[in-house]
Amino acid sequence: MSGVQFHVRGRAAHVVLDRPEALNALSHAMVRDIDRALTDWAADPAVETVVLTGAGERGLCAGGDIRAIHADARDGDGTATAAFWYDEYHLNARIARYPKPYVAVMDGIVMGGGVGLSGHGSVRIVTERSRVAMPETGIGFVPDVGGTHLLGLAPGELGTHLALTGAAIGAGDALLTGLADHYVPAATLPALLADLGDLPVRDALARHAQPPPAGELAAHRAWIDACYSAPDVEEIVERLFAHGDPAAKETAETLLTRSPTALKVTLAALRRARRLGSLEQVLDQEYRVSLAALTAPDLVEGIRAQVVDKDRAPRWSPATLAEVTDTEVARHFQPLGARELGLAASGGTEEAAW
Repeated sequence: MSGVQFHVRGRAAHVVLDRPEALNALSHAMVRDIDRALTDWAADPAVETVVLTGAGERGLCAGGDIRAIHADARDGDGTATAAFWYDEYHLNARIARYPKPYVAVMDGIVMGGGVGLSGHGSVRIVTERSRVAMPETGIGFVPDVGGTHLLGLAPGELGTHLALTGAAIGAGDALLTGLADHYVPAATLPALLADLGDLPVRDALARHAQPPPAGELAAHRAWIDACYSAPDVEEIVERLFAHGDPAAKETAETLLTRSPTALKVTLAALRRARRLGSLEQVLDQEYRVSLAALTAPDLVEGIRAQVVDKDRAPRWSPATLAEVTDTEVARHFQPLGARELGLAASGGTEEAAW
């Protein structure tokens, strides 16, 4: 098996990410297997609901297999990674348009590619153990898998804050920012999963969903909205340092540890995503950005520092925000010609019916 288990229990078909030793990191083979299962279940009248969970106690999915991406970008030509992203982003779009309820159980760590598998679902459940993040700027990359679409829809500038810092949020803030829909205590999940096999989704949720614990972001909305509305990353950092709130200053210091190129491209991508509107258009844009990042030095260096050598001391190139030119940012958005993802042109393959 590729690292995914599939089974049907009553009316519900289950996708179980099953690489707990790697925090269920997503491989290309896993993406292909999930896509095939969704194709089969869409046409199966006995399957009324699809449920996504992760094996182990640590989380749903920590993201893509970035060690494989690092090796391909460093030693190969990037072809394998481009093919992985191509199929992954198509899967993200399929999940968003899936014609049956798609229930994502976002228990524990849910990051990067894990957000892509869950955040576009029709029913997204968090627990007190949930830690949701798009941490790409810390490895010299940019939020993808539709992350700029989801974060662009968050209230005020909360999505900008999460996209640039890569901060992980809990259940309350996931609900506030629109990354989740319902809170269910972790201890109740087995009963919920059992009920999903016997009951319609709404009835199962009515039995187990509870008010969420309080989040943290609402208390910081004033400085987040004021600072992140600046026209560029340099001014965002200046406003954060000048604001006076200790949390704002700490956030500015965090931003200065991230890849300067990734910060500038992320801000541009997020603001463009808000104007684009549809998920398919945003995924097309993210594919262009991702392939451009694959040829830049910061992705390889960021993964080396955070995951491979774990020295936590990346040497970004360029090293400062001032050195990242508008030309370099614009390069990430150039059309790909025959290599385009093509989701917007295809108009999607399915329409959600629930």
